[in-house]
Amino acid sequence: MNVLELSEQEIVRRNSLAELRKMGIEPYPAEEYVVTGHTKEIKENFKDDAEPREVRIAGRIMSRRIMGKASFMELQDSEGRIQVYISRDDLCPGEDKDTYNIFFKKLLDIGDIVGIEGFVFRTQMGEITVHAKNIKMLSKSLRPLPIVKMKDGKAYDAFEDPELRYRQRYVDLIVNDGIKDIFLQRATVLRTLRSVLDEAGYTEVETPTLQSIAGGASARPFITHFNALDVDMYMRIATELYLKRLIVGGFEGVYEIGKNFRNEGMDRNHNPEFTCMELYVQYKDYNWMMAFTEKLLETVCIAVNGSTERKVGDNVISFKAPYRRLPILDAIKEKTGFDCNGKSEEEIRAFCLEKGLEVDETFGKGKLIDELFGEFCEGTFIQPTFITDYPVEMSPLTKMHRSKPGLTERFELMVNGKELANAYSELNDPIDQEERFVEQMRLADKGDDEAMIIDKDFLRALQYGMPPTSGIGIGIDRLVMLMTGQTTIQEVLFFPQMRPEKVVKRDQEDAYTELGIPAEWVAPLQKAGYLTVDSLDGANPGKVHQEICGLNKKFKLGLTNPSVDNVAAWIDAVKK
Repeated sequence: MNVLELSEQEIVRRNSLAELRKMGIEPYPAEEYVVTGHTKEIKENFKDDAEPREVRIAGRIMSRRIMGKASFMELQDSEGRIQVYISRDDLCPGEDKDTYNIFFKKLLDIGDIVGIEGFVFRTQMGEITVHAKNIKMLSKSLRPLPIVKMKDGKAYDAFEDPELRYRQRYVDLIVNDGIKDIFLQRATVLRTLRSVLDEAGYTEVETPTLQSIAGGASARPFITHFNALDVDMYMRIATELYLKRLIVGGFEGVYEIGKNFRNEGMDRNHNPEFTCMELYVQYKDYNWMMAFTEKLLETVCIAVNGSTERKVGDNVISFKAPYRRLPILDAIKEKTGFDCNGKSEEEIRAFCLEKGLEVDETFGKGKLIDELFGEFCEGTFIQPTFITDYPVEMSPLTKMHRSKPGLTERFELMVNGKELANAYSELNDPIDQEERFVEQMRLADKGDDEAMIIDKDFLRALQYGMPPTSGIGIGIDRLVMLMTGQTTIQEVLFFPQMRPEKVVKRDQEDAYTELGIPAEWVAPLQKAGYLTVDSLDGANPGKVHQEICGLNKKFKLGLTNPSVDNVAAWIDAVKK
């Protein structure tokens, strides 16, 4: 990397790196550094009247206060931060004081990772502190961290830009308090889910991510190519059809927590790659699943928050069972006054158009009802609410309702205005299932790119006989949002999908050399802001000359300075 591509601080740090090696200090040592304590437990276990505890800690330097022969620094490890006291004469008991005067004071930077060996004590200011007897370099940081500075109650240089935070999550985790806690709570959510499902006797399984048919949901898939078989494959949009094959195979209950992929939009509630938990249990129905889901979410909320309530934005949401149950057609009637029950596809489409919804002839009855619900109902359900009994057109994998013709035994759980879970009494009639798939293909022919494809192997599995089964899918990312009080999905994903980084246009070296500009002066010109040859057009030769010669001197490049006339000739060549 050319030195001119670095910031001044980066250059200083690389020079420090070289100096460390000259002193015989390896900035990236290979050997294990044995840690005997962490910041949180050191503070919790400290007793003023006990013998001083000897510790070895390791972490990142987050701040320093150098005061002549003694200094303080703040060290951050995986659990938190602790103050470290460094005395020159304790660190360097002999005549040689280089470890303190050069290594510590001049060659260490904020962001460096070090090991500290010493003992724990309490300062006169009352702060629990580690008195360092030895410092070991563990990793040199070559990029400066954004360090928040406070003045008159106002924060400066805070790392708050969402785009930067999500793109550089590693920095976000280092410098912003509370971010790591969100992901520790996410781990608690997953751990609790697994614990409840395992205790119920259900088996965690893994099914293919690459699938020959994108089935189990209505969504647009990502398509890839499998070279070995020379066939197109799909990233899975759901785990459903494979899990139900396992129920056919004799498992009492199976669940999978894994990634699904849907080639759709990104917003505050959607990421094209998301985590879902799907559960299928034999000899159960959707009424049983509603009761099980209530208790499951109540248990998760208590595990994460210590109670059944969680504040999300302006709303306090209670996950205490039981939850309201409301048929979808009743919900639409409640919010719009329009009763979809018994209405034809044309009548429902006419009402949608009357209400200003963008629908057309490709929208079947189910999709029209879905549009009405999404527009007028979904966002109004803040407290957990089971929306039940969906029309058959919206539910191609669901058993027909036992007492309501044209409807199915399906529910979606709405929380804070968004869908959190989707569940069925699973369709296990292979003939009915095949007819539903055929209807989905008819919708696809009309232009619905989210309609399901017929999965003939799944139909074959059903023909062997699947027990009555209830299944559910819960969006883990949305569940974590609710349990941690976050309002955007990006806050609960370590690395959410992002648009490509914007790259400033920069001409290649040969674009300059073709104009007669020596190759060694291309980097100084670009450092001075002339990133393209066109940017030199109309430039003042004297100004350009001053800028690049200044850089030559400042960065000790050792180049022979051109004359102003030389620079003028470069600029004239651009005009031609």
